Amino acid sequence: MTEHPNLKSLFDPKGVIVVGASSHPGKFGFVALHNILNSGFEGPVYATNKEKISLLGISTIQNISEIPSGSADCAMICLPSDAVPQTLIELAEIGVKAVFIVSGGYGETGLDGKKAEIQLLKLSKELNIAIAGPNGQGFISTPSSLCSQIVAPFPPKGNIAIASQSGNVLSSFMNLSRQYNIGISRGISIGNQTCLDVSTYIKYFAEDPETSVIVSYLEGIPDGRRLFETIKETTKVKPVIVIRGGSSPEGAKAAASHTGSLASDDRIFRGMLKQAGAFLAEDPQTAYEWAATFATQPRPKGKNTIILTTAGGWGVLTADALANSPLELVDLKKDLMEKIDEILPPRWSRSNPIDLAGGETRETIPKMIDLVLSHESVDSLIFLGLGIQGNIARLYAESNYLDSGMERILNFHNSQEEIYVSALTEGSRNWNKPVMVASELGSADPYNTGIAALKAANWFCHYSGGSAVRALSNLETYTRYLETSEVIGK
Repeated sequence: MTEHPNLKSLFDPKGVIVVGASSHPGKFGFVALHNILNSGFEGPVYATNKEKISLLGISTIQNISEIPSGSADCAMICLPSDAVPQTLIELAEIGVKAVFIVSGGYGETGLDGKKAEIQLLKLSKELNIAIAGPNGQGFISTPSSLCSQIVAPFPPKGNIAIASQSGNVLSSFMNLSRQYNIGISRGISIGNQTCLDVSTYIKYFAEDPETSVIVSYLEGIPDGRRLFETIKETTKVKPVIVIRGGSSPEGAKAAASHTGSLASDDRIFRGMLKQAGAFLAEDPQTAYEWAATFATQPRPKGKNTIILTTAGGWGVLTADALANSPLELVDLKKDLMEKIDEILPPRWSRSNPIDLAGGETRETIPKMIDLVLSHESVDSLIFLGLGIQGNIARLYAESNYLDSGMERILNFHNSQEEIYVSALTEGSRNWNKPVMVASELGSADPYNTGIAALKAANWFCHYSGGSAVRALSNLETYTRYLETSEVIGK
């Protein structure tokens, strides 16, 4: 599938040049250089500046020709658009194979800008340079410890790849990855996609060993047929999640002013994604939740799902969501119920959802997690109730009346939360079954002991049972798609 071999020089370069580095902390040329140096990139880093100043611990140079030929194969261009063509020629002469153009002033500005893009395309072919952008915020590559962008943040390392037509949507993903500690492999703001379109990046990520799931935010589609074929081929090996901007007339107008893109018919677009085996998300938060699930959970062998809850209401709402999904709220088998009777008091729900009904003891929840996951009739588990004891611990920690007895119970509750997280994550790995965890505390109180332990384990906490059901449904649907090529969302 590889289409542009020089993309490796972009995401895994041996050296990087910032063209147009600035001493002003508010300028793109400063931020780009700072981020590259600060992210821990181990290759040589060069920076050009007309005044040949010392900047962030390195000596800048006036002319690109002063850089040793072959020492850097990637460049970040932070110059006005009219200076870009000559810069590309000079970079090619010293062996640069890939560049990212931050500059705006291209197709999004009108006819003259479109003519400038045609010139970029011509130079890309003549010079054999992979040109990313223009009009973008940069890219990141955690396997190479490279943060070559004019924004923040630098996300933790992971295996989710993102190609976004909006730099700020890319930033949203990186912010979410820092919050939940489920990281990113590669991410790029594709801008106007003049020379390298979204299909090119998806193809590259499909073959990238550091990537297991691909996300893309799109406004305009230069070649719909090509995108369809690319996604269809990619979903045979990796899940693809798409967020679409400009689906309404108002959104399409905004997209045209943003990147100069013309949106396609929304009904046709949705049908194309289904046929290609991709998932369509409404917003970055939803797309990230789905991607994090694909990145961390094993694929279920079937639809049979059990809900294990410490509170009845949560179980009821989650059962409602599950009833409207492709999943099955499996009936409890007789032998499983008999084993549960040995652990829980007689007042437990005696059905799925399994409501513990306040019957928890020190070992109850870990035993129940292992018992449910070990049963051959169960394909997946949704656990509701993580963080309740941590919440009580916080109550005591914030109390004006804290004494030694309360502190002992505080420590007990916190330790129990950590035990629950270990039981959930180890149970999933031991039995090779997905375990979804849902609690509003995942966003309401990320410092809750249970939530913090889950984050440390690189495990996603859904904000509700319904959110967990939707992500698990996608996981099951994709598994079935791989086995049968059945249309996604049918």
